[in-house]
Amino acid sequence: MSAHGDADLGHTLAGWTGTALGVLGSAVLGVGLIATSTALLLAGAVVVLLAALVCWVLHLAGWGKGPGPRPPHEQGWRTRDRAAREGHPGCLGCRMAGRGRAAQASAAPSPVPRPVAGRDELAGTGPA
Repeated sequence: MSAHGDADLGHTLAGWTGTALGVLGSAVLGVGLIATSTALLLAGAVVVLLAALVCWVLHLAGWGKGPGPRPPHEQGWRTRDRAAREGHPGCLGCRMAGRGRAAQASAAPSPVPRPVAGRDELAGTGPA
């Protein structure tokens, strides 16, 4: 059992990589701010944007997780998510990549069109 109990906190390769790059980019931004260097500020901003992009790509490659808790045997940070290819329901990153739309569309019940009754049938005078 982990120090956090049985909670799925989303420790994944995508999450750890994105966090590490985000911290590095923030540090470069901080140094650029102190040094009043436009080049360092720009480099830090690029690294922060790169962190978001790398995290998203790793998530789509199956090294992240969808919203909600995972089963206990899949909670390791080195566990690959096999459902990522189809897209996670309710996941913004998957929707941005165009994944999960077919699954969401098939999950919604499609209404069956009913024939519209004629005016004579509604009044009860038409053919039965």
